Amino acid sequence: MAPATDPRWVRPDGRAGWALLLVLYPFTATAVAINLFMLSLLGKSIGLSSMSPEMAVLVSVVLGVPLNFLSGRWIAGLLEEARKD
Repeated sequence: MAPATDPRWVRPDGRAGWALLLVLYPFTATAVAINLFMLSLLGKSIGLSSMSPEMAVLVSVVLGVPLNFLSGRWIAGLLEEARKD
């Protein structure tokens, strides 16, 4: 089955399926970690304390879950749009 029609990737109601969320999570959590660390370095330039890379990774494990659902919904919408064409 193609990802646009397989319910593991996109559910019939248009939400992201479990396989899509599982595949996206490492990329989402990594992007969150990089952005948090870079934001903390930017904050250091205005006098805030810097976040260690390890702390950024730990925080990204938690913040990656809700952001993974958002990115999964976005990708599922793109797959639905591709299926209509």
